[in-house]
Amino acid sequence: MTMKLSTDPSAATLLPIAKKEGISTVWDRHRAMQPQCGFGQLGVCCRICWKGPCRIDPFGDGPQRGICGADADTIVARNVIRMIAAGAAGHSEHGRHVALALQGVAEGRLPAYQIRDEAKLRAVAAKLGICTEGEDIPAIAAAVAKATLEDFQNQDHDAPCNWVEASLTKKRLERLQALHVVPHNIDAVITQIMGRTLVGCDADPVNLILGGIKGALADFDGMCLATELSDVLFGTPSPVVTAANLGVIKPDAVNIAVHGHNPLLSEVVCEVAGQMDEEARKAGAKDGINIVGICCTGNEVMVRHGIPLAANYLSQELALVTGAVDAMVVDVQCIMPSVSEIGACFHTAVITTMAENKIPGATHVEFREETALENARRIVATAIEAYKRRDPRRVNIPDFKQTAIVGFGVESVVGALATLNAEDPLQPLIENIANGNIRGIALFAGCNSTQVAQDSSFVTMAKKLAANNVLMLATGCGAGAFAKHGFMTQEATMEYAGDSLKAVMTAIGTSAGLNGPLPLVLHMGSCVDNSRAVQVAVAVADKLGVDLDQLPLVASAPEAMSEKAVAIGTWSVALGIPTHLGTMPQVTGSAKVTELLTQTAKDLLGGYFLVELDPNLAADKLLEVIEERRKGLGI
Repeated sequence: MTMKLSTDPSAATLLPIAKKEGISTVWDRHRAMQPQCGFGQLGVCCRICWKGPCRIDPFGDGPQRGICGADADTIVARNVIRMIAAGAAGHSEHGRHVALALQGVAEGRLPAYQIRDEAKLRAVAAKLGICTEGEDIPAIAAAVAKATLEDFQNQDHDAPCNWVEASLTKKRLERLQALHVVPHNIDAVITQIMGRTLVGCDADPVNLILGGIKGALADFDGMCLATELSDVLFGTPSPVVTAANLGVIKPDAVNIAVHGHNPLLSEVVCEVAGQMDEEARKAGAKDGINIVGICCTGNEVMVRHGIPLAANYLSQELALVTGAVDAMVVDVQCIMPSVSEIGACFHTAVITTMAENKIPGATHVEFREETALENARRIVATAIEAYKRRDPRRVNIPDFKQTAIVGFGVESVVGALATLNAEDPLQPLIENIANGNIRGIALFAGCNSTQVAQDSSFVTMAKKLAANNVLMLATGCGAGAFAKHGFMTQEATMEYAGDSLKAVMTAIGTSAGLNGPLPLVLHMGSCVDNSRAVQVAVAVADKLGVDLDQLPLVASAPEAMSEKAVAIGTWSVALGIPTHLGTMPQVTGSAKVTELLTQTAKDLLGGYFLVELDPNLAADKLLEVIEERRKGLGI
């Protein structure tokens, strides 16, 4: 029986066209890989030295130790924490770019950028303990940038990273410090993971996993600072109505897809595209320039500017198969190398922009913050030239798009609650959790994976949780899945939410001026913006005088795939949040590591991994966790 590839109707339209054109997609390449390596799936293969590669026989009949003597527990632990290090490196490097840009703005060196939210800057400064009295905006920005960059530079192993210390409850910070897993320096912690997993080093799986937890918390630190400083520079999200799925591509426009994760580039491309719209019309595009988003760069511009989202991770190639994308502009992370090959099948200019992220066959336009406007103009001009080569006979844009209400940052969530209680905005949320109108809160995050029919697990779980009155938040490609399938609308709330959740969402939405309920799933941003949900949870926990592991709060990555997802899931567990994985993690070759992450973690941290591949059963298990937490609070 052939597994269904995707529940996205756009995929059903375009995959036959790709097959007819002889274009290989991610699903074709996945099929060609079957059967996949069983040793790799269990995490028991080791390639960290050239004596190997080594593998452990999971059935006990063959080798039980690698050539150096490492057993399955050591090999699995080393493999998984190296994934955490890579994920933390990706997110923190994103954050470093933003922090350096803030520093450049403070010093007047980056004319393409400005501080768009001064109130957020002052709030961030206060959060970091920076005195702002009598200081002007550039001075405050410089101080915030300095404190942030200390998280990459601090050499005092006993001093926690500034953003970790500022972003957690006191109880949680103390619990993590007792385990010696609080990072002091993002770069140092990532380096430590790579060093301790070198051949001939740390062989204790427990010690290795604790090092991985510290690396995951470095990832959390990088995500917190990236999100907050992006709000300062580009504006804090507020609710906006937009659209999602490949139907947002326009046949009579120069279509530019911004793809990747770093908003420093996409923000300027959006600005310059507005300035060059008339040039596109002169080239024959009667609808001018149409910017669409893919993956988390798409989520960034979506929540801040209402730019429509064309695709999440697995659909990125299909955007090119429409034959109507004139330029795909990529920065870093989650970009399939295949896009340059598929772009070459059409007229599409695939443009790489970062020195550390080039793709053979793509056009490279080096992006620098100092020359951002010049770089963006060249990119947009390249897209206009590509449009002139477009073959209208090969254009196939699926007629599928959904309305999406997005942009629910912490400030807008608290602002909406403040319309019910201006003096104590969190009180309505806490009251409705306490009385059971809202049974709990679920954060959906993570990727798409070819191990699962695209988007299906997100949709299945959301329907069941909503019916059981669980408030849902989403980020990253999970948010993209919900947006594409119409779950970020008021109509979805009316259709799927249980009666008490529906009543709460309607009361808040109506009071906030939406003339109806809040959307069923609240879009909080890109994958680095998972920290927004933690901010809300920390505020609630502080108000109740409890720690995060006592709240009826769960997380789910039902289609987890990336090393970044491993890092995110691990810090979620470290913060005390039960975290569901809907794809099998590559750790099951070690009973000890599996036990550490799913059972021992519960005692040490309060959070733990819950692995369930069936989305219906996964929703049931998360509901059980929520009820267990409610009983613990006596509600």
